[in-house]
Order: sequence, then C-alpha cells, then structure tokens
Amino acid sequence: MDEYDAVVVGGIVAGCTAATFLGRRGARVALLERSPKEDAYKVVCTHAIQPSGTGTLRRLGLVESIEAAGGVRNHADFWTRRGWVSPRPPVGMKELPYGYNIRRESLDPMIRSLAAGTDGVDYLPGVTVTELIRDRAGRPRGVRATVGGEEREVRARVIIGADGRDSKVAQLAGLPAKVRPNARFCYFAHYAGITVPTGKPVTAWVLEPGAAAAFVNDGGITVMGCMPTKDQLPEFREDLEGAFVRYFTDLPEAPDLSVGQRVSKIMGRLDMSNIRRRASAPGVALVGDAAQATDPLWGVGCGWALQTGEWLAKELAGALGSDRDTDRALVRYRRRHRRALGAHHWLICDYATGRPLNRLERLLYTAGPRDEHVAREIAKLAGRMATPQRILTPGLLARAGWVSARVALTKPKAA
Repeated sequence: MDEYDAVVVGGIVAGCTAATFLGRRGARVALLERSPKEDAYKVVCTHAIQPSGTGTLRRLGLVESIEAAGGVRNHADFWTRRGWVSPRPPVGMKELPYGYNIRRESLDPMIRSLAAGTDGVDYLPGVTVTELIRDRAGRPRGVRATVGGEEREVRARVIIGADGRDSKVAQLAGLPAKVRPNARFCYFAHYAGITVPTGKPVTAWVLEPGAAAAFVNDGGITVMGCMPTKDQLPEFREDLEGAFVRYFTDLPEAPDLSVGQRVSKIMGRLDMSNIRRRASAPGVALVGDAAQATDPLWGVGCGWALQTGEWLAKELAGALGSDRDTDRALVRYRRRHRRALGAHHWLICDYATGRPLNRLERLLYTAGPRDEHVAREIAKLAGRMATPQRILTPGLLARAGWVSARVALTKPKAA
C-alpha cells in the first residue's frame, strides 16, 4: 500500500499535465498509466493543439521541446461555400495567436517524460485500475489496481480520472455521462510528400453537414481527416481507401493525395458521441476527455486536456491538507470547467447533429471572407481563446450583418 496526496489515472496529456503541476506545487502524486510502453501514444487524433492550450504548454516548459521536435505553429483557414475565412494579424502584430500541430507519437512520450521527471511524481506504468477504495462514509480514498498480475492499493486524498471518454474512474465514482449523439464519423491518415495549396498549417472545409481538414505536422507529415455524415458509412465500408481519397478530390485547394505516400493506416472512429460529465465530486476529479469528450471535428481535445489539467492543479494547490479544503477546491474547479467550456461544448454538440449552418453561422461565414475583424473573431472562437458569450457580442453581429447586407445588395440577380 502506498500513500499519496493525489493519484492520477491516465498517463498522457491531461493526466501528465495535472501530475506535473501538482508535483511542482509540492504534492506527492502517483501517476498510473495502463500501457507498459514508455513511448505509448494516442493514435486516432487530429494531432492539433488549439491556441487556447499554448499558455499551458509554456508554463509546462514544453514549447521549446515541441519546436525542436518539428512541431508546427498553427492557426486555421476555413472554407464554406460562402468563401474562405483567412484571418490575418492586425496592424502591428506579427502573427495571430497560435497552437501547435505535433503528432501524438512525439507529444505523448514528451509530456510523460516531463511528468515522470518531476519531483514528487511517481510514474507507474502497466497499471490497470479495478476499483476505488472508500472509507466508511463512502468517500474515495484511493484505488485498487493490478500490476503485472498482482493487486496493489494506492491511497490518496483525491483521485483524478484522466482516462479518456470511456473513463473507468468516472464509472467507479458514479459520475454518469450525458451523451449527445454525433451524426458524423471520422477517418484520419498520415501522408508524406503532399502539399497543402493554401499553405496553412490547418485548413478546414465546412461542408454542411460533413467536414474535412488538413493538418501539417512534424516530420513532413500531413494528417488528413474527413468527417462524413453516417449516411455515407456504407460507401466507406465497401471501399475505405477509395472513399477516403474521393472525399478530398473535389474540395477547393485541397492536397492531391495521389501524389503523396500514405504512411499510416486509415484510422477511424465510427461513434463520436459527445460526452459530458460532472467534473468533480467529493474526493474525485475528471480532466480531459474523461470530463468532456467533444466532437473531434474542431480539434479541441488536446488543448482542453492541457487546460483542465492545469486548472485542477491550481485549485488543489495548498488544499490537500484536509478533506474539507480539498472538496472546496474541487467545487471551484468544477465551476471553472463549466464556465469556460460548457458553452463551447453546447455549440459543438448542436452542429454535430448533422444540420446545416444556422442563420448566425451563415452570417459570420458570409462576412468573414470579406472583413478582417470578423475573420479574426471567428478564429478566436474556433481556437477556443474566449467563450462564445464573449465573442458573439451585439457589436460583432451588427458588423457581420452590415457586411452580409452589402454582399446581398451586390449579388447579381438571377435572369
């Protein structure tokens, strides 16, 4: 039996972020990872970190390592049938706020090594959690797990679930998921030797209701992703590679996949249901996809994993001396999680129903190609740098409406 301040279940982005910041703040942390491999990484992913996560990367001290590994600074251009939204920096600014494109096979071992090397953090690979340990009052006090076929108890004041959308910790703690269906499925593949004509690190095609994206990554690899609606699933099941390539063939300024070399399998996920759970309960907290797994179309997973891991550690810092202080910190974390991410999740879930763009979205995407301010605000919302409540102001909507009205007045009338 081992005693810790916190036990973190899940040793990739969210869990390693929480463990690193807690360790730096003087906590003793057990970081449990199911895979025994040091270089284990998540395979099905957009491999993009939104600009909202860059601040956390800087505070972790990972920016230099990411850039040394070839990580690409990212911001996105968006295509709809109303034109290209191509945000540009305002006068006096060299570049827009950026995130990073970096393959998980580079990122995950990097952030795991950082956490394992942090004072106060014990990294334990090859561990499978089987149940929560509870005291007589029912409060979680740790976990039971198997390590190499042997049972082990790891006790702590708080248990942190960083174990993904199908979180075992959430299940054991009785934190049910609120599930909203997704009308799309996704497939990704890695290509070498292709060029993205837009020249942008992230190019997204919003096809109403499907979508596609290209992510220029480290090592000269471009990750191509498509998110068709489920009525197209029979075509993909019959001829996966052919359907995948055809999906990009007629897109404007899309890479020609026939000139490159596919260097990975075509990887996918057919069920991308949107999942949200209560982010904490007495003695338990959830970070990353364990708390909220949102449609990967928008590439929010890695950025939110970084942010939620840091938010939790900040709230718990100095509060692990008693159950009362710990639980107050967990309530503060849950409220911050809801304020910062709840509206984003709702908007993304609404579009995941497979509907076309609504009136507000059409307004913005009509004005964005023609107005730099609107384009930058779209990029700010898509990069999750501010909540929808702060972005979708009357001033912005009035400006977008004015630009859209000019477009309508100058549009040639049909004969």
